[in-house]
Amino acid sequence: MAKVKVAVLGATGMIGQRFVQLLEGHPKFEIAGLYASERSEGKRLGDTLKVRDHVFMDDTLDMRIEQLDVARIAKASRVAFSGLPSDLAGGLETQLAQAGCAVFSNAAAHRMDAYVPLLIPECNAGHLDMVKKQSTFKDGGFIVANANCSTTGVAVPLKAVDDAFGLEFACVSTYQAISGAGYPGVPSLDIMSNVVPYIRSEEEKMETEIAKILGSVRRGKFIDHPVEFLASCVRVPVIDGHLESVTLRTSEDAEAKDLVKVMDEFRAEPQKLKLATAPLRPIIVRSEADRPQPALDVNAGEPERAKGMSTVVGRVRKKGTYFKMFVLSHNTLRGGAGGSVLNAELANAKKLL
Repeated sequence: MAKVKVAVLGATGMIGQRFVQLLEGHPKFEIAGLYASERSEGKRLGDTLKVRDHVFMDDTLDMRIEQLDVARIAKASRVAFSGLPSDLAGGLETQLAQAGCAVFSNAAAHRMDAYVPLLIPECNAGHLDMVKKQSTFKDGGFIVANANCSTTGVAVPLKAVDDAFGLEFACVSTYQAISGAGYPGVPSLDIMSNVVPYIRSEEEKMETEIAKILGSVRRGKFIDHPVEFLASCVRVPVIDGHLESVTLRTSEDAEAKDLVKVMDEFRAEPQKLKLATAPLRPIIVRSEADRPQPALDVNAGEPERAKGMSTVVGRVRKKGTYFKMFVLSHNTLRGGAGGSVLNAELANAKKLL
């Protein structure tokens, strides 16, 4: 069977190049074009590298960057993976959907739109059907968004807990890697030997996105989950990996060992469908007193294509009626390009492409 032709938008950026990394040799998708601003037109991908922990194939490095052009992209590709900045992404992604392209976006521009799924397949695979209500769907075009990288990190374990015991309240404090700020990230003199206790709009994004992701669909509308959710976000001098301290309360009584069991055993639609980028274990619970750590656990996930796609949980404990734990996820893989690729794999399995 022929592979689905795909485009990568923002191919000179960190997320764009994570898309390229994940699409190399993909069993279902084939890169038909790499796109960026006119400043990069004609450059080799190899001359723009931002990703330093992956060895790209020579043929990939020799691919040429093309200027962003809606008609050209839509003609060459069925799917567009968008790693564009939000201020540019919104209008261009809409135009691509209108031109019949299926857009899987890492940008924030459309996350809270009425019929755009804010998709994490382990949490809300059923939300994908909402693309059929988008006005462009009749011509084959639609938009699917993935969540903010810090939201993605906690969403999967919270989903597992909510399914088993009901989730009433969660308070999250993040320790976010500098790669989450894009390339080249936070200026070195601002972040070295320092913690920056402010990331613009991050807390607001987390507090609204988690309710949509854990929510339901009723009568053709997204209904937010009633969980009370609070977030505080800081930037720390770590390259990759968002560590998050989570305090939560459940509706049903449980013990720490019960939460560990349901998270460790949690499997969902991507695992049932054996999607290529889906980790065999979406949540890995560590028993050591000092885990998870970005330096040790950020690339967790099997098989090889799912490296960095597992969420790692540790230090699960109970205090009174509250549970506490730490959660780690790879912000540019699980929380970035990998999330969008997994979304597209689900759409392909559901015959939406």
